[in-house]
Amino acid sequence: MRKNYILLSLMAWGLSTQALQAQTPAKFIDRANMNTSVKPGDDFVQYSNGTWLKNTEIPAKETRWGSFNQLRDFNINAVKSILEGLKNSTAAPGSVERRVADFYAAAMDSLRIESLGYQPIQADLQQINNIQFKSQIVTEIARMRKTGAGSPLFSFYVGQDRKQVEKMVPQLGQGGTSLPDRDLYLKSDARSLKIQEGFKTYVATLFQLIGSSQADAKAKAETVFQLEKKLAEAQMARVDMRDPYKTYNKFTFADFNQKTPAFNWAITFQDFGTTAPDSILVSAPKFFEVANKLLIETPIDTWKTYLTWNLLKGSANYLSSPFVQASFSFNQIVSGQKVQTPRWQRMSSLTDGVIGELLGQIYVAKYFKPEAKVRMTELVANLRKAFEIRINRLDWMSAGTKQKALAKLYAFTPKIGYPDKWKDYEGLEISANSFYKNMRNAGAWGFQENISQIGKPVDRSRWGMTPPTVNAYYSPVMNEIVFPAGILQFPFFDAKADDAINYGGIGAVIGHEMSHGFDDSGSQYDKDGTLRNWWTKEDLAKFKAKTEQLGKQFDAYTVLDTIHVNGKLTMGENIGDLGGLNMAYEAFKMTKQGKSSTKIDGFTPDQRFFLAWAQVWRAKTLPETAANLVQTDPHSPAEYRTIGAPVNMDAWYKAFNVKPGDKLYKKPEDRIKIW
Repeated sequence: MRKNYILLSLMAWGLSTQALQAQTPAKFIDRANMNTSVKPGDDFVQYSNGTWLKNTEIPAKETRWGSFNQLRDFNINAVKSILEGLKNSTAAPGSVERRVADFYAAAMDSLRIESLGYQPIQADLQQINNIQFKSQIVTEIARMRKTGAGSPLFSFYVGQDRKQVEKMVPQLGQGGTSLPDRDLYLKSDARSLKIQEGFKTYVATLFQLIGSSQADAKAKAETVFQLEKKLAEAQMARVDMRDPYKTYNKFTFADFNQKTPAFNWAITFQDFGTTAPDSILVSAPKFFEVANKLLIETPIDTWKTYLTWNLLKGSANYLSSPFVQASFSFNQIVSGQKVQTPRWQRMSSLTDGVIGELLGQIYVAKYFKPEAKVRMTELVANLRKAFEIRINRLDWMSAGTKQKALAKLYAFTPKIGYPDKWKDYEGLEISANSFYKNMRNAGAWGFQENISQIGKPVDRSRWGMTPPTVNAYYSPVMNEIVFPAGILQFPFFDAKADDAINYGGIGAVIGHEMSHGFDDSGSQYDKDGTLRNWWTKEDLAKFKAKTEQLGKQFDAYTVLDTIHVNGKLTMGENIGDLGGLNMAYEAFKMTKQGKSSTKIDGFTPDQRFFLAWAQVWRAKTLPETAANLVQTDPHSPAEYRTIGAPVNMDAWYKAFNVKPGDKLYKKPEDRIKIW
């Protein structure tokens, strides 16, 4: 199930913990980062962060750099201190500390990893090579998925049925491609062609590393690309995938099996280790029809090459350095990253990603302050009250729809800091001297844990993020807003900060996640998380007209050369920002500081509120990464998040005396007000 995030989950670090702390003075808004020679109404990005943008260079091992990255750096250094501190631990076998220590030790044992080369995948390579019949292709796809070797051809998971949210059902989605977006296979512009050629080089390099000749490896790379291109042609575009009705296609198991017989789903589910369900959800039926045709018509050797490629790409970063370097070299073409991230950072991140609720228990005990959870609980309550006030005040929504909107708002479940019930990873074997095996065990364990949910009650205690994560999310089917411990730090939140800082930071994040329940996609789910219309026809038409206005605003923003923001792809996040900042401001005005005009460091309370928002989105991005993100990321670039919501808020105009003639000025009647 798609979740809505405050930002793209892109792990990137660089500064030391001490460096971050040195950049967080007690005054919280540092005038040295600003360019006050620029009028805020002409360029609020430059006014609020211009000197920082001028003087800051993106570290060579990063693809972008800003407030999020600096906080992530703080957290990854915190994680590193935990992991390094466990090196000589005498914790008992099976304990949380021992399992975390063993996983990290194996991941950092580069001498052993180098000595093994690609030995860890040789048995899998042989398994694929031994395939003789077409029917074995689907069997091997199931085996790879079940054993953590890869996820070829399609996506699969068990999740809530959007129209019967108390049921956990198997769900199939499009997949099978390796490039970041389907359009990169289909376009012929210079950037797309460069990535296509880089991809073929990457594929060929990995095949050569397992013994293929240069000519054979090149031919196999072309084979992989052409098959993936056919899969890309069958995929739905990202904008269409945002529509929860377009992606809700329920079939009886028998009907879907009949529609795509080459998959032999009854046997496939048996190979998964479970029985065939009564029904199945399929996000992109057309994709599976094409994939079914390809299974029948494509030569068996092509499929063997494709499966070998899937094994290689899924394993490359866990094998010896030539495999890791090949993977990074391709990533450089896509992202522009200059040098590889240090191994300790990659492995610290991996530890969090694989066994995050074991590591998270140690992280929370050491770094999360209980008072932060108390304060966050207050802020969530205040933001909810502010949203209620704003809904009641809407002039475009009827009373009946307002009541249903309020019912949904008050049904929100907030989760703050860390889970009440920790995942124990029972049955997951972790060894201190077998990195690749640990990864395979984790993949197999994760698949089994997920598939075991079929037919079980929905577990509402589960989290979709780990405690150290600098992010937040909203889940429409759970109707919950979730804030991991990692984001509850400056510049989002600080117990010592004045309200303007906390409301302009974490307050806007809380509001952003609440607004996702009422964005163009989330608004189609009711208070129970069910995909079910609760709008009158007239109200829905008014809402859509407002979202179209917002889409046009963001369509006009230029990212690089002729590349513009995609207003439809970023719609949900833009609504989240606009609604979130408005309700954060509403809540801020209820505070003592919000009602006053007392300046701090020369700035009024309202100015500090908007400057806090701006410094959250302070960032620089490599052009290659920016071009990639505009295709793949449902979030707008940071500079347009900085201004996208404020230019629609009367309070911002008043705070900075923005007048007609200023470059960012919008007439009052043109300012978009949704929530």
